[in-house]
Amino acid sequence: MIQSMTGFGKATLQLPTKKITVEVKSLNSKGLDLNVRMPSIYREMELSLRNEIALKLERGKIDFSVYIEVTGEQTSTKLNVPIVKAYIQQMREVIANADETELMKMAVRMPDALKTERDEIDENDWAEIQKVIKDGLDNIAHFRQDEGASLEKEFQLRIGNIRQYMDDALDLDSERVQAIKDRLQTAIAELKVNVDENRFEQELIYYLEKLDITEEKVRLTTHLDYFIETIKSSEANGRKLGFITQEMGREINTMGSKANHAQMQKLVVMMKDELEKIKEQVLNVL
Repeated sequence: MIQSMTGFGKATLQLPTKKITVEVKSLNSKGLDLNVRMPSIYREMELSLRNEIALKLERGKIDFSVYIEVTGEQTSTKLNVPIVKAYIQQMREVIANADETELMKMAVRMPDALKTERDEIDENDWAEIQKVIKDGLDNIAHFRQDEGASLEKEFQLRIGNIRQYMDDALDLDSERVQAIKDRLQTAIAELKVNVDENRFEQELIYYLEKLDITEEKVRLTTHLDYFIETIKSSEANGRKLGFITQEMGREINTMGSKANHAQMQKLVVMMKDELEKIKEQVLNVL
């Protein structure tokens, strides 16, 4: 079963004093291009988090974000009591009979009156955050699987179209061969020369063998079958499907170069068009 590299996952958790939100966005990419945004307090956890994301999502251009919204009474900024007291004492010495409230207002505006203490990681909070992260990664994985199911339907349709155009081209083969014979015979007749009929038949057979597309049809059918087999297997991946489409393209191109028939060449063009649509979507496969 194939998966898309495109996806979105989100999960939230409400703790007593904060709300945690995890968002994961993914687009197609040749490799893993991971961008992680999270509060600085949790930066020391980033390496293990990156490994977890890489293991889960494997490939793609991924934006991973953790948002912390404080919803309760919580602050890391506190009054620097010794400094404030020192300011008030100094101002008493300068301003006689000063109002204590006014002195306090003045003191808290002075440098270093407030201090911001560095938050330490709360192990219990981090354990809860990890649960939200897991939920977010699970959600984007499910999204990718759903997108993969849609891609599989698209591939089935396009492969079916190529098969039909190939069969239509083969149905024209007898008409094409006769048209080639008639054209060659007309050209010889216009030359007004005597031709050894046996030699002419031998050369004609040799010429038609070079234009025969039976081998290309067999190989293309094999590649189409392998493509369908691959998208249904547990080992399906975009790179492997890309290699198969390259082989399909070679056979279709060879058919076009051998066609020598207007209607057959139109069908080859239609096969190429379907193959290009497959190639575009293969870029989105994980």
